[in-house]
Amino acid sequence: MLQLLRARDLSRRPRLALAMFRDRAAQFRDRMGWPVAVGADGGERDAYDALDPLYVVATGPDGGHAGSLRFLPTTGRTMLAEHFGHLPGAMITGPAVWECTRFCLAPAAGPDVSRRLLLAAAEVGLAAGLSHALAVFDVPMCRLYSRFGWEPEVLGQAGTGAAAIRLGRWTFCPAVRDRLAVRAGAAAMAAARAAAATLLPVAA
Repeated sequence: MLQLLRARDLSRRPRLALAMFRDRAAQFRDRMGWPVAVGADGGERDAYDALDPLYVVATGPDGGHAGSLRFLPTTGRTMLAEHFGHLPGAMITGPAVWECTRFCLAPAAGPDVSRRLLLAAAEVGLAAGLSHALAVFDVPMCRLYSRFGWEPEVLGQAGTGAAAIRLGRWTFCPAVRDRLAVRAGAAAMAAARAAAATLLPVAA
């Protein structure tokens, strides 16, 4: 299942929300070694979670968190502008461009979760009338995006080798969505469309 949740709605799904934040801690602090803030409840949160972002959440058969990502409009505060402004393209803004951050998978998630999240992100972009998404990613992620059929245009890079980070720009278009749907399957496409149909307007 796929769900779209604004931060203001997380109080209605406390178990799912806490599982998402705990899985973020497991990924970004424990597995990747990032210096992120983890609360007493074991969840990783940052200042951008307080800006009422839109979360795309994939759940497993038991309804628990399987994976998620976070969208914010670039017309407001973004991690890109405030932490990655040195990267070419980081200051691109506009009502049709959103920042995507905190792409997270639960520890036991399989590749189908990544496929579902990318498909849902593509469907959300089309439903919201977006042209592009911007995100910072590490080099190993390039293989995942290529394998699943939605490679970004690389706008800038900092660092070298395995420690390098890149800023990518993803284009929203029906052709991309349809390609992702073929790889993710009919059930995932139906779930992505159902989730996008619930999309609430995001203030620019």
